[in-house]
Amino acid sequence: MSDVTTDQPAEHPSIAAFRAELAARGGTGEIRVLPDAVHTAALAADALGCEVGAIANSLLFDADGEPVLILTSGAHRVDVPLVSAALGRGELRRAKPDFVRTHTGQVIGGVSPFAHPAPVPTWIDPWLARHPVVWAAAGHPAAVFSSTYDELIALTGATPLDVE
Repeated sequence: MSDVTTDQPAEHPSIAAFRAELAARGGTGEIRVLPDAVHTAALAADALGCEVGAIANSLLFDADGEPVLILTSGAHRVDVPLVSAALGRGELRRAKPDFVRTHTGQVIGGVSPFAHPAPVPTWIDPWLARHPVVWAAAGHPAAVFSSTYDELIALTGATPLDVE
């Protein structure tokens, strides 16, 4: 009897969990694990060879202790007072790392649009619809997946919202 070894390391558990959730939701996107973490939209766009506007950033906010997820184009910065007023949820604050981990099960820089421990109310930047393919984090800072604006809405239940 011989020992069998592989040259490939096991997939990171957060990527594997995301992969399973993507399949369960009927997602059609390709998951890519990049050689390095891509903590910004610009780094992700460079690594993927796409426009920064085609990167769907998953930004978690703290609305008086409740999570709010905004999926925004990498070409935009969220106008927090504008979005806060539109949502009517009181003051939105950028979530701290522990809050992000608690509500998404993921770390900042790798937060996916879904596959969280519990559903998170989600809004999406309509600007993303301008791109036939968008890329979002797949549960890890070095993992991304391809999708479309319409598919992201279907996968997340997100509501369109102008963010700037």
